[in-house]
Amino acid sequence: MSAFSQRPLDAQRTGGIQGLAVLAAFLLASACQVGAPRPASDRVSALTLEAARHHMVEYAVRQAGVTNEGVLASMLNTARHEFVPAEMRDRAYHDAGLPIGAGQTISSPFIVAFMTEALEPRATDRVLEIGTGSGYQAAVLSPLVEDVYSVEIVESLGERAAGVLARLGYANVHTRVGDGYLGWEEHAPFDKIIVTCSPEEVPAPLVAQLKEGGMVVIPVGERHQQQLCRMVKRDGALVATSLRPTLFVPMTGTAESKRRVHSQPGDPALLNGDFELDLDGNQSLPGWYYQRRLELVESEHAPSGHRFIGFTNDEPGQHAHVMQGLAVDGREVQRLEFSACVACLNAREGGHPDHVPLAGITFYDAERRALNTVVLGPVLGSHSFQVLKESDIRVPETAREAIVRVGLFGGTGSVWFDDVMVRAVNVASEAP
Repeated sequence: MSAFSQRPLDAQRTGGIQGLAVLAAFLLASACQVGAPRPASDRVSALTLEAARHHMVEYAVRQAGVTNEGVLASMLNTARHEFVPAEMRDRAYHDAGLPIGAGQTISSPFIVAFMTEALEPRATDRVLEIGTGSGYQAAVLSPLVEDVYSVEIVESLGERAAGVLARLGYANVHTRVGDGYLGWEEHAPFDKIIVTCSPEEVPAPLVAQLKEGGMVVIPVGERHQQQLCRMVKRDGALVATSLRPTLFVPMTGTAESKRRVHSQPGDPALLNGDFELDLDGNQSLPGWYYQRRLELVESEHAPSGHRFIGFTNDEPGQHAHVMQGLAVDGREVQRLEFSACVACLNAREGGHPDHVPLAGITFYDAERRALNTVVLGPVLGSHSFQVLKESDIRVPETAREAIVRVGLFGGTGSVWFDDVMVRAVNVASEAP
């Protein structure tokens, strides 16, 4: 390919256009920034919401690989806008997680559909859900199973979700406020368990409350490096199958007190930023999540090592990207360097200001509200690998984590990335 016709690092230029308002607005919206409250009726009509929901299911769910027709029908019939804060209803059908308060989020539509499909729901199933959150996952499960028993540790969220579910008529969804680590023993055993927050390991009470032969779908692992797994109980123990890398909010309460590995926010760094690790058994890229239309390329022209990643898309608006979360504490890290080697071939915007090829980093506070975004790009046209760099990014003091995104983001053509790096350049010394 002509984009790789010369040694990439011979040509360097600096990116990081912080003043690129349109791109920043796009990333902030997709990264769940809460805007000023306005009545939803001022912005979106019921017809618009229904059309947006159909588009979401077709492009963010079906085309992303979910094939279970019952799950697809439930996603079409479940009004996600009813489960998000009123000021965010115009974003309800974006394929993105959204903050719902108390540091929690409503999962992206694709993840909800993917986990529901992985659970293999049947009409006779009694399902335990850990992490009611907004109530949306329980609502999607409701028409597919006999009963859903859902536990939420945050009282305000649990009570709000119970009210929404009751108002919308989900009579077979039963909720309570409590520590999900302990399950819901009085209604055990359960045919299936779905967990929408991440512990390091599956809580022992959940294993005990699962029927022999039953299934649990759960994200497990460290705070920013998790695997979504499907596990089947055989002879009293769980046999696990890894499904894909993912990023969920951590399970709190007892699960957090038992956590052995904690994030190191004073030294943020990406895992597998040079893409040298092999794809796993599910063809997923280690260290990265939410992978869409990604190709791992081996080439002697790789700027770092022998591999890089690429995305190709000829349909404007089609998802083609990958992401990684990392701990960044603004009290300890004041400045970061963010860089990437990027090449492209006929890369173009996708017909909408939001659809732009780029690399970006967004910072979040403790409530998982987006604070600001820095982008390297836009990546347009055709050129060999070039270094895009922002060497002095000011980290908001209230930042507690960040998400790095690279890809086409609805743009068209081809883009390739290698040696994506985040590095602290000014770490505050500890107080004596």
